[in-house]
Amino acid sequence: MSGKKKNQGLILQGNLLQAILALCIPIALNSLLQSMYNLTDTYWLGKIGTNPMAAITLISPIQNIVINFGQGITAAGAILMAQLIGGKDKEGAKGMVGQLFLSAMIFAVVCSALCIASADGIVGWMGAEGEIFSLSKTYLSIVMIDVPFLFLINLYTAVNQAQGDTVRPMLLNVAGILLNMVLDPLFMLGFRWGIAGAALATVLAKVPSALLAFWLLARRNQEIFLDLTKLHFDKEKLLLIAKIGLPTAIGSSTMQFGFLLMSKNVYAYGPVAVAAYGIGNKVNSLVTMPCNAVGSATATIVGQNMGAKQQDRAEKAYKLARRLAVVTLFLGGMVLSRPLVSRSIVSIFSEDPEVIFLAAQFLGIMAICCWTNGIYNSTMGLFQGTGHTMITMTVDATRLWVFRFLTLFVCESVFHMGVQSIWYSVVVSNASSALILLICYKLNIWKKEVIRVEKKEVEICG
Repeated sequence: MSGKKKNQGLILQGNLLQAILALCIPIALNSLLQSMYNLTDTYWLGKIGTNPMAAITLISPIQNIVINFGQGITAAGAILMAQLIGGKDKEGAKGMVGQLFLSAMIFAVVCSALCIASADGIVGWMGAEGEIFSLSKTYLSIVMIDVPFLFLINLYTAVNQAQGDTVRPMLLNVAGILLNMVLDPLFMLGFRWGIAGAALATVLAKVPSALLAFWLLARRNQEIFLDLTKLHFDKEKLLLIAKIGLPTAIGSSTMQFGFLLMSKNVYAYGPVAVAAYGIGNKVNSLVTMPCNAVGSATATIVGQNMGAKQQDRAEKAYKLARRLAVVTLFLGGMVLSRPLVSRSIVSIFSEDPEVIFLAAQFLGIMAICCWTNGIYNSTMGLFQGTGHTMITMTVDATRLWVFRFLTLFVCESVFHMGVQSIWYSVVVSNASSALILLICYKLNIWKKEVIRVEKKEVEICG
């Protein structure tokens, strides 16, 4: 039995803990591999100096706005395909692949071109000056070439994840990571290209994986594949993708735009604070990666079971996933919050004592409360899997625009906490959003039908 068939059996009839682990372990490893692109850049840039580190931290939210909008579209496709697969409509799922490909590629090419053409204005608006302006513009202009290749990889991931296969997407990234690990030091230090070398290495490392992803998607010896002979716009399917995907895309992009404004706030405290903020976020993302994976696994399991009309089983899977994520993060956070541990980890990415001190402080504060991300991600998975992406969009937006900026304002203006205002605004906003999602779950909003899946037919419910 193939991995896809075996996992689909687990999702719909088998042991739910086994199903969650079978999906989330490869997703977590795949996320780790994806993160290695930026972590490798961060490590080698730290060897060059604080300004290059600050520049990449300043630009990362701009990248993420584009990337997260595109991921909202592919996530919608994964939700729709999961429900179609659960409803035994393989032809409908196959048709969805072509629409996702067209939507994602057009968006990727247009956004990449616009960002490259507007690099001067974007970096200037961020408030960068002098050397950091020059470094940020260089990095942005090169790294945005990577977007269409990344979207192809994400499309391949979404198509396979909807079918319960999270191993192949993980394996696809291994070659790119290894190539990036070689190219980064070669371009940055060997050829002395600095931050331009970091960006170019990231782009070139994704090309082989993206081309392989395209070839694998188009192979016809699969039940669900990209049929290039029938590649045309389908109004009905595009409306479905927009209905489910746009709220996720807008919510994620709005959140990333909030991160961009957060970076502007951090920049007001100087390059040392920006570098510390970037390091702390990257290390924290590694700690929370398992619960992000649990959230993605939950969306797939819930989606397939809702398509199969097994609502009770979908809820049981969510509760189990939530407990698993909370316990894992609580234990990991307790370890990471120890000063000796946090300082040892952040010192890998910088040799500047001031950066190490601030980054360790930030990381320690986030680690103590990171277990709330377990509630946040698993419950987001529940609402995404049931198609309630308006809920996820609203929570994503309020997390940054209400809770984070409000906490930041109070800490800075009322308590005069300085750069620590940034650290506490992150913790408070994450915990508040987790609480709101938990309340929405208790109100049974997720049980309202949004996507009606029938054989050969998918309907949008009002």
